[in-house]
Amino acid sequence: MTCLELCAGAGGQAIGLERAGFEHTALVEINKHCCETLRLNRPKWNVVQDGDLRKFDGSPFKGVDLVAGGLPCPPFSVAGKQLGTLDERNLFPEAIRVIDECRPKAVMIENVRGILDAIFDDYRNHVEKQLEKLGYKPDWRMYNATDFGVSQLRPRVLFVAVRKDLYDNFSWPMPRFVLPPTVGELLGDLMAANGWKGAKQWAMKADAIAPTVVGGSHKHGGPDLGPTRARKAWESLGVDGLGIWNEAPGPDFVGMPRLTVRMVARLQGFPDDWQFAGGKTQSYRQVGNAFPPPVACAVAEQVMKCLRSRKVVPMAG
Repeated sequence: MTCLELCAGAGGQAIGLERAGFEHTALVEINKHCCETLRLNRPKWNVVQDGDLRKFDGSPFKGVDLVAGGLPCPPFSVAGKQLGTLDERNLFPEAIRVIDECRPKAVMIENVRGILDAIFDDYRNHVEKQLEKLGYKPDWRMYNATDFGVSQLRPRVLFVAVRKDLYDNFSWPMPRFVLPPTVGELLGDLMAANGWKGAKQWAMKADAIAPTVVGGSHKHGGPDLGPTRARKAWESLGVDGLGIWNEAPGPDFVGMPRLTVRMVARLQGFPDDWQFAGGKTQSYRQVGNAFPPPVACAVAEQVMKCLRSRKVVPMAG
């Protein structure tokens, strides 16, 4: 099964799609650091560094099995102004155009929970009707990353549209109902990597799931763990959220440690061997804005089962 991924970012969704068995025909991304990250980890992937999705032509990918993507969140995020259709970063119309051009069997798009707010009821209905006209049956579902073993309170909304003749074969994944590791359990070895004598005690104190990692926009925000409320939550776990360190604390460090990019990446569900291109700030933004791979994989596996459940014929038009 093949997939075309839009707004691929640093590869969070791509890893999940890969684990589910999808083979990428192309990954479209505008940010140069994200593109470098994708190429660094998967040199054989066809990474399309497109300046604007509005100029991307999906017709060469006609017949791809799945169109996936993590469309920009600011138009619908409660952390922003929730301008929706009035926000120039709203790329749902472009995604629908690409879907029309390549007519996949299924669509899988990730976004923030704000898109389910009542203020966007009309817009969601508009998106659904557009996809229904193209022959798909759409649905929305919100999951928390903890549902699939990620040690972070990170709600995300999935939009899946499946060709009408295949939709009855699709079912959403069931949460695992198993508590993921605490921050201390997950990051204890990384925090002790440079011999910090207080690492074990710190891990015992960091006995809860992490709050939502906030990556900030690519234009604003530095490498910190979020606004004041988020930093207070991190402080309760023994983490200084005012910034990110380049490496773990040394043997005789005294005080409250900060996380490294690698630690945050593990909290997001990235494998430890996934590398991030660019400096600390750019790397952290890539991680903070990513879609946790385990969540992407869980949904993608259900899409894969749906598409493999019966022999299909190409859609007309």
